[in-house]
Amino acid sequence: MYKAYWQLHSRPFENCIDSRFYYPSDVHQGALLKLRYAVENRRGAALLTGTAGSGKTLLVNALKRQLDEHFTPFVHIVFPQMSVSELLAYLAAEMGALSNPIARVSVDESVSRLQHFLIENTQRGCHAVMAVDEAHLLLDSGALEALRLLMNFESAAQPALTLLLVGQPTLLPALERMPALEARLSVKCLLRPLNLEETVSYVTHRLTAGGATREIFASEALVTLHQLTSGNPRRINRLCDLALLIGFAEEQVRINAHQIEAVSNELVTIAAE
Repeated sequence: MYKAYWQLHSRPFENCIDSRFYYPSDVHQGALLKLRYAVENRRGAALLTGTAGSGKTLLVNALKRQLDEHFTPFVHIVFPQMSVSELLAYLAAEMGALSNPIARVSVDESVSRLQHFLIENTQRGCHAVMAVDEAHLLLDSGALEALRLLMNFESAAQPALTLLLVGQPTLLPALERMPALEARLSVKCLLRPLNLEETVSYVTHRLTAGGATREIFASEALVTLHQLTSGNPRRINRLCDLALLIGFAEEQVRINAHQIEAVSNELVTIAAE
């Protein structure tokens, strides 16, 4: 709706998994390096945690793009809230160990098929990776323990897969109560919010990726933006997208701090009376 007005070729603040919009902040690049270390050295497990909207899923996809062809299959589970049997059957199907993804199979059958597949996969010179998004949703189902047991599958004295647990910070105290799993985590990564300088750079990066060739947000607007969003990328995206829409509707030349604050008060922080 507003792309032509702001002379953009795409909407720069969509919450989508598009590599063009990945912003390599120090904290994200540091986490990416740690995760690559865990996978490329065939460690059993790694942890990526951060608040909702901090960029965890985008980082997992960046990791997938950077790994070479030997790290396959790469399975990314984005909705893990299933029973143990459903989760293992889904994983077996995604890995290619189960030909019929809707077949009803027992836990024992899924585990057996996964074990044989992972051993054969390792013998082919490959290494499987399983990233479980929203892993904090598994805390009450017993699925985390089932996933830990999969790490017992080894070939040539090395784990046959790397498990990446991706979730919110509530995972941290829960894992401390699961020492058998916590001990298998080779690295732990925490995505902190963006600081002011990173927020400015983040917005500039996304605007440039969307085709911007001129200043759209005034410098004081970016300071206000950081204050209102606390440096959370998803909140930044939402507020910037709405600001571009309102700026278009009001035929503004650029967006200033007052307009950012007004959009936040009227459209973002609105509450029921």
